[in-house]
Amino acid sequence: MTRTKKRIWGWFFFDWASQPYSTLLITFIFAPYIADMLGDGSRAQTVWGYGIGLAGLVIALMAPLLGVIADKAGGRMRFIALFSVLYVLGSWGLWYAAPNDFNLFFVMGSFALGLIGMEFATIFSNAMLHDLGPREEIGRISGSGWAFGYLGGLLSLIIMLLLLAEGTTGKTLLGIAPLFGLDAAAREGTRAVGPFTALWYAVFMLPFFLWVREPARPAAMSITAAARTALPDLVQSLKGLPARRSLFAFLGSSMAYRDALNGMYVFGGIYAVGVLGWSVIDVGIFGILAAFSGALFAWLGGKADSRFGPKPVIACCVLALTGVAIGVAMISRTSVFGIPVAASSALPDIAFYIMGALIGACGGALQSASRTMMVHQADPARMTEAFGLYALAGKATSFVAPLSIGVVTDITKSQQLGISPLIVLFLIGLVLLFWVKPQGDQNRGAP
Repeated sequence: MTRTKKRIWGWFFFDWASQPYSTLLITFIFAPYIADMLGDGSRAQTVWGYGIGLAGLVIALMAPLLGVIADKAGGRMRFIALFSVLYVLGSWGLWYAAPNDFNLFFVMGSFALGLIGMEFATIFSNAMLHDLGPREEIGRISGSGWAFGYLGGLLSLIIMLLLLAEGTTGKTLLGIAPLFGLDAAAREGTRAVGPFTALWYAVFMLPFFLWVREPARPAAMSITAAARTALPDLVQSLKGLPARRSLFAFLGSSMAYRDALNGMYVFGGIYAVGVLGWSVIDVGIFGILAAFSGALFAWLGGKADSRFGPKPVIACCVLALTGVAIGVAMISRTSVFGIPVAASSALPDIAFYIMGALIGACGGALQSASRTMMVHQADPARMTEAFGLYALAGKATSFVAPLSIGVVTDITKSQQLGISPLIVLFLIGLVLLFWVKPQGDQNRGAP
């Protein structure tokens, strides 16, 4: 294997290692478990919304500053190592969510700590994308990396369902007791998702740290000096954003549609438990389908990205996800798309499985194409700062979807009505995309 291929494969392993946080914790195993423990879908959706939203505020405030510091001081790898520690500690803490005997603030705090670690590490990993190949190949590399990550999430989910997570019978999907003598009555098999996610990340980040190398930066300053000048530089960059109409429009567009997509991921499992009465195992199967379609279409989307550019891929995915958000709100135990069904009918479950496959397919291609678009919009000399702003765009209003879902659900006491804000956010993102130039602003200044 050549040195270049090693770097690319090492970079792929970051997605493989980090994806289980989204797949297992945010969406398909831990979130439904919390909903089950709280015994009230609307309350769980409200608590989860507030927790995710507050973590997003921390990420939004810190991400751009960290990006500026890294561009000035170099050493993205050391930042990734630091935030990897937060990822591992935060996910491990979820083990302590024992039934009827856990501190909700501690559990949500651990979850937020791990989420912050994952998001910050992702900023620095994404900023390496433009160094991995020529401009015309970036889309394919991004799509392949995202697909590889989805496969990692898929495999981790299968392992959890077959060997660890117990269903209502106390057995796993394979029909056996959870491995390692874990107590099914205490839900230890399901709670093991926290330590499992931490260990998965720690093991599979090894190829990343062994194979990925940063280009030399002889003019880099010390972290202390970079930190002193980071805030004034960031303020100057933010002031100059409106003059860069394409970048400004893309940040605004991605701010809206990524917030909506994250809302789908965060609340998909909770919605299925509360509205359709699914078990953790049911949600896990739903996750396998979504992860498989996500991997396939992230790879296909990467090929389309390299051929047609990221903008058409983004537009098609956002439009499709808008339709999916409308469709999900029209699925319940007693009706599907306005058609009444018997309470015992499998049609609502089948319809929701289809929605899950579409969410996975469009979400994978959308996120892959979005980071490619960010590379096209950014100044190569300030790439980490640009991805810090990208994280800011994704998190500055990341509380909007979770909190609006929490508030609307709290007011209406309806999980179906509660997800309606996602439709509005997708449409806002689609409209703003009109002003985005495929190759970015011709005169790339700060950031």
